[in-house]
Order: sequence, then structure tokens, then C-alpha cells
Amino acid sequence: MFFVPFLIMFREGLEAALIVSLIASYLKRTNRSQWMRSVWAGVIIACLLCLGLGWFINETTGEFPQKEQELFEGLVAAIAVVVLTWMVFWMRKASHSIKAQLHNAVDSALSSGTSQGWALVLMVFFAVAREGLESVFFLLAAFQQDVGAQAPIGAISGLFAAVIAGMAIYWGGIKLPLQQFFRWTALFILFVAAGLAAGTVRALHEAGVWNHFQSIAFDFSNVLSTHTFLGTLLESLFGYQETPSVSEVGAYLLYLIPVLCLFFSKPKPSPLSASAANPAQ
Repeated sequence: MFFVPFLIMFREGLEAALIVSLIASYLKRTNRSQWMRSVWAGVIIACLLCLGLGWFINETTGEFPQKEQELFEGLVAAIAVVVLTWMVFWMRKASHSIKAQLHNAVDSALSSGTSQGWALVLMVFFAVAREGLESVFFLLAAFQQDVGAQAPIGAISGLFAAVIAGMAIYWGGIKLPLQQFFRWTALFILFVAAGLAAGTVRALHEAGVWNHFQSIAFDFSNVLSTHTFLGTLLESLFGYQETPSVSEVGAYLLYLIPVLCLFFSKPKPSPLSASAANPAQ
């Protein structure tokens, strides 16, 4: 399970890098580069908080008995589903006006009198911490499904690639097709979240909390076994099971069908994006 943590961390890291680069570029363009120390302070504090929270949860959950461990894994997977879904639709809505929103937030932070530095620190902290906390809950769910080294290696590689891409965008002036990138990765993430939704039901059943509709929905063990390369890949990416229960299939479809309908519907433009499209108003 290398690719999914890699893609999630690359996407989340790239979002954070874009936010920081937009703030840094705006400060430089408006001759306020002296506030970059506050920006980096916010970034560092947010990273330390996310790392500390992830380490604490990962270290303490190993002490749970088996049933409580399964229950915790189910709850983490459910949180990851909510967080990933929110992330996709927030970026879909905010992508057209995020630059204007950040510029307004910087101006507001730097007009707060004697607390200008702390206001900017907090603004950057919350922006980066949001991306980091989203990653923490997804990675906790991913690591619990795969105890090997591939998941953490994928996550670290994705974060490193995001940092390199962010530096290239800021210092090198490289233009990436970000709208297409975020659209296709968002679609991929929704399928990943659907697999996590089915995994939530499976974990809750193993914890003894959910015992309904546990008959086998279908048996693909002779067609596409999880012991084959393709089956293992689908299991790692989308939570594929060769003999899922009716409740797992139901959770998968009840999540995926509505969110895909919402995803492909036309988003309503935010006021900032509308004003940007019509500057004369």
C-alpha cells in the first residue's frame, strides 16, 4: 500500500505548499517580506502539532484489547471518510477563489495592530494544520490496514515530492495543471473513501458492534482473488474484498453513489470567485 498514502500526502502537502507560496508571494509583492518569519513559525508549529498528535494516537492505541482495537480502527476509518470527503468538496468549492481569500486574510491579519505577527502566525497555522490533520486521520486508517513499511514510505515520499513541487512552483515559476490535478485526484480519493466506508462496517462487525446483513454478497475468490497482484492492488487502493458482506457492499454504494452525483454536479460559485469573474461589480 504505497501509492494511496503517497498520493494523499502529495495532494495534501501540495495544497499546504500552495497556500504558503501564495501568502509568501503576496507578502513579497506588497513589500512586507519581513513577516515571512511569522509565516514559517505558523508552518512549523502546525507540523509539530500534527506529528505529535499522530505519534500519540499511534502509540496509545496498541494498548487496547482486541475488540476495542477493532472499534477504534472502525472509528478512525469513519473519521477518515468524513475528512477526505470534506477535503474534496472544500477544495472543489474554494479552488476558484482561494487566492483572493488568502490575500484578504493576510491583509486582515496585518491590520490587527500590535498583534500583527501573532495574527499571521495563527492564520498560517490553521491553514497548514487543517491539511495536516486531514492527513493524520487518513494515514492512521491506512497504517492500521497495512502494518508493513510500504505505507509510511509512501507517505514520506509523497510529502517530499510535495515539498519539491511547492519549491519549484514558488522559486521556479513552474505552472502545473492544478485544476485537472485536483479534479482527478479528488475522484480517486472518493473511491478510496468508499473503500474505507466499507472497511468501517467490517471493523465494527469484528468489534461486535454491527452484526446485521453479514451474509456474503458475492464470491470473487475464483475470479479476482486478493492473493493475485491485481487483487492485492485493488485491496490496497480501494479496499477491495473478494468475499464482502452485504453490509460492506451496501456501505460502499450508499457512500459512493451520492458523493459522485454531488461531485459531478455543477458547483455554486462563491461570492469571491463571482466578484473575481466580474471585477466591474
